[in-house]
Amino acid sequence: MHDENRSNTEQNEHKWEIPEVLPILPLKDTVIYPYTAAPLAVGQERSLRLIEHVVAGNRLVGLVAVKDPNAERGEPENSYTIGSLARIDQVLRIPDGTVRLLVRGLKRIRITEYVEREPFLVAHVEEMPETVEEGVEVEALVRNAQSLFQKLVGLSPTLPDELATAVINLEDTLQVIYFIANNLRLELIERQELLSIDSAKSKLEWLNGVLTREIEVLELGKRIQSEAQERMTKAQREYYLREQLKAIRKELGEVEDEQSEYDSLRAKIEAANLPEEARKEAERELARMEKLSPASPEHSVIRTYLDWITALPWNVSVGEPIDIARARQILDEDHYDLARVKDRILEYLAVLKLREERTESGEVDGEHREPILCFVGPPGVGKTSLGHSIARAMGRKFVRMSLGGVHDEAEIRGHRRTYIGAMPGRFIQAIRRAESNNPVFMLDEVDKVGSDWRGDPSSALLEALDPEQNKDFRDHYLDVPFDLSHVMFITTANTLDTIPAPLRDRMEIIQLPGYTEEEKVQIADKYLVPKQRRAHGLKPEEVSFTDDGLRTIIRDYTREAGVRNVEREIAAAIRKVATRIAEGKAQSVTVDSAMVRELLGRPKYFGEVAERIDRPGVATGMVWTPVGGEIMFVEATLMPGKKSLKLTGQMGDVMKESAETALSYVRSQAKDLGIDPLFFENHDIHIHVPAGAVPKEGPSAGVTLVTALVSLLTGRLVRSDVAMTGEITLRGKVLPVGGIKEKVLGARRVGITTVILPRRNKHDLEELPSELRSSMNFVLVDNADEVLAAALVPETTVMPAVVHEGSPDTEEALVA
Repeated sequence: MHDENRSNTEQNEHKWEIPEVLPILPLKDTVIYPYTAAPLAVGQERSLRLIEHVVAGNRLVGLVAVKDPNAERGEPENSYTIGSLARIDQVLRIPDGTVRLLVRGLKRIRITEYVEREPFLVAHVEEMPETVEEGVEVEALVRNAQSLFQKLVGLSPTLPDELATAVINLEDTLQVIYFIANNLRLELIERQELLSIDSAKSKLEWLNGVLTREIEVLELGKRIQSEAQERMTKAQREYYLREQLKAIRKELGEVEDEQSEYDSLRAKIEAANLPEEARKEAERELARMEKLSPASPEHSVIRTYLDWITALPWNVSVGEPIDIARARQILDEDHYDLARVKDRILEYLAVLKLREERTESGEVDGEHREPILCFVGPPGVGKTSLGHSIARAMGRKFVRMSLGGVHDEAEIRGHRRTYIGAMPGRFIQAIRRAESNNPVFMLDEVDKVGSDWRGDPSSALLEALDPEQNKDFRDHYLDVPFDLSHVMFITTANTLDTIPAPLRDRMEIIQLPGYTEEEKVQIADKYLVPKQRRAHGLKPEEVSFTDDGLRTIIRDYTREAGVRNVEREIAAAIRKVATRIAEGKAQSVTVDSAMVRELLGRPKYFGEVAERIDRPGVATGMVWTPVGGEIMFVEATLMPGKKSLKLTGQMGDVMKESAETALSYVRSQAKDLGIDPLFFENHDIHIHVPAGAVPKEGPSAGVTLVTALVSLLTGRLVRSDVAMTGEITLRGKVLPVGGIKEKVLGARRVGITTVILPRRNKHDLEELPSELRSSMNFVLVDNADEVLAAALVPETTVMPAVVHEGSPDTEEALVA
C-alpha cells in the first residue's frame, strides 16, 4: 500500500506535465485538493462545453473556487487565482442534461493570465510547488494530525469509521494533509487558505488547530446531548411515577380533581373584581396553565402568579368618615408641638373630606391625587411615629418600608417572571399585606437609597411617587398597571442633599427641626415617662420625675436634636427604680436632679464653652448636621514663617476658601484693626477646626474665622457665651446662611446665650419657640465690624499678642 502511495505521488510530480494553456472550470462552494478525488455536478452551458472539449483531449482541467457564489461564476475577477490541476477520471451523463464527474487533483497551480473567455475560460497557468520539510517536528505534526482525525471520526456521526483506518495508512505528508482536509467541515475561505499555504509544516500546524477546535465542539455537543437525555429521562420517570400515584389514589378514593383547581382559580379571578387589562392577563395565564402538565415547572410559576394577582386589593378601600376634630385630638395625643406638620395634615384631611362629600353629590368630579409628604429632620424628632398617627386619624392601614441601603431596582419594581424565584416588588407586597388600596405608606430613610450595577432604586421611585403617574404603576412581576393614586405616601429623611433632584421635586417637603430644652421636658413628662413606666410594669404612684430631674437628664446625659437618647436614659433610670421596688428597698421614688445622678452615674456632657475659650484666637461657630445643630470651635495660632496659611481639621474646599477670604479681609483691614501690616511678612498662621476626623464644609463659618483671626492678632478674647454664623465677603459683608433654627437649638443646648446672625436671616427667628427667643440674645449684623464689636471682649482686657517687628518681646507675644 505504501509503495502504491509513493507511486501515486511520483505520478503527480513527474508524469503530468502542465500545458501552456489550460481550460479553467470555476467551482461553487468547494475546493479540490491535490492527491484527492471528488465528485462534481456540472449543469451550466459554458461548463458543459468545457467538459466536452477536455474529455475529447488530455482530460486535464484547472479547477478554481469562486469567491462570491451569488455573482456570475464565469467572470475571472470572481475566481481565486490559486487552484488545482485535475484529471477527469469518469463522466456520467444524466437525462436532465447535467453531467456527473469524478475528478482527481494532481498539482497545485496559479493562474497568471486569462487568454479566452468564450466558449469557456482558458488561462495561462504555472505550477506552485509545495515545500515538504523533513525532520522529527514534521513527523510529530503528521502523527498528531492523524491521531486527532481518528478521534474526530469516533466523535462525528457523519464520518465513516473506515476513514480512521485509511488515514494511518498514508505516509506522504501532503497526502495526509489533503486527505484530512477533504473530510473536514470547513468554510470555503478556510479551504482556500489551506491550499494557499506553501509550507507543509505550516499546513500541518493550521490543520492541527482546526482539528482541535472541531473536537472541542463535538465533545461539547455530545455532553449537552447527554445532559438533555438525562433530563428527559428524569422527566419521563417522574411522569410515570405521578401517573402511578394518581392510579393508587384513585383506587383509594383520594384522587385530586385538577379541574376543581382550575375552577377555584377562575372563581378567584371573578371575585377579585380585576381591572380589564389585569382580568385579560389572568384569564390568558389560566388558559395556558390548563394546557400544561402539572409536572411542568411553568405550571407552578403560573399558579403563583395567579395567586398574587387575585390576592391584591384592586378595588378594596378602608377608612372611617373623616372627623377633623377627632384627627386633631389624635395628633395632639401622640405628638407634642409640631404645629406646622399637624396643620398640613389637617388641611389634607379637610380637603379629602370635602371632596368625598361633594363627589357623592355630583358637585365635583372624583379625580383626586394623594400628596407625597416628605418629613425631613434629625433622628428622634418623631418622623416615623407621625405616620402611625396619620393612619390612626384617617382610619387607614399603616405600612412601613425602610429604604436604607436598598441598592437593587427590583426591590421596588419586582423581578420579571422569567427569573427563577421571581416575586413582586416591595410596593406590591406591602399593598397585599395592607389588604387595601389606600393605606398610609411610609418610606423611611429615602435619603439613604444607594445605586450600583444592579440599578438605581431612586429612579424607580419616580413613577411610584409621582401623583400624575402612579395611577398606572407597572410592577415587573405583575406586568399589569396597579393604581397607587389612592395611597398616601409619606417619606422621611435626615437630609435633602442626597435625595436626587427629580425625586425631591415630586414631594412636599416639611421640615421637622430639633426640640428646645423646654419642649423636651414636656415631651418626656407627657409621653416618654408614661410609656416607659408602662413598659417596665410600674404604677404612676411608684415612680415620678420632677421637671428638674428631666432637665438634668436632658442637659447632662444627652446631646441631641430629638428625644431618642432622652427616652433611653429615662428607661435606664426607671429600671434602677424597678430594681429597688422589686427588692423591697423602696415603695415609691421621685426622681429629682440629685436622684438622676445617683441612678445614672456621672454626667456624660459638660458645658465646655467657657473652658475652651481661654486664650485669644479661639471662637465659637454654629454648624448644621443631619442629626441637628451643633457648635464648632475655630482655633488660630501664630508661628515664625513666610506669610503662609495652614488649614487643618478636614475642611472642605468651600470652607478653605472661606478661611482664605477671612485672612485676606483681616490683612486688608490690618491698619484699622491695630495690626502692623508688615507683621504678616514674617509669620505663618495655622487655623484648625477640632474634631479632625469629621469632614466640615460650607461658607457659614466665615464670620467665625474672621473673629478667631482678629482675636489672635489683637490679643482680645472672644466672649465665651457667644456663638456666630454667617458667610463673609472680601468687603466684610455678612451674607445669610441656612439652618438657623437647628443651629440656635444646638447652641442653646450647650449654654450659649448670645447668637450673632446675618441681618437677612431675621425672618428665620420667627420659627423659633417663644421661650427660646425670650431666653437668648440675638445680634443681627451686616458687616464684620459689627461681628467683632459683639464678639470680642472690651479693649480694656486686651492681651498683648502682636507686636511690631523688631520688638524684644516678639517670642513672648507669640507664645501668648
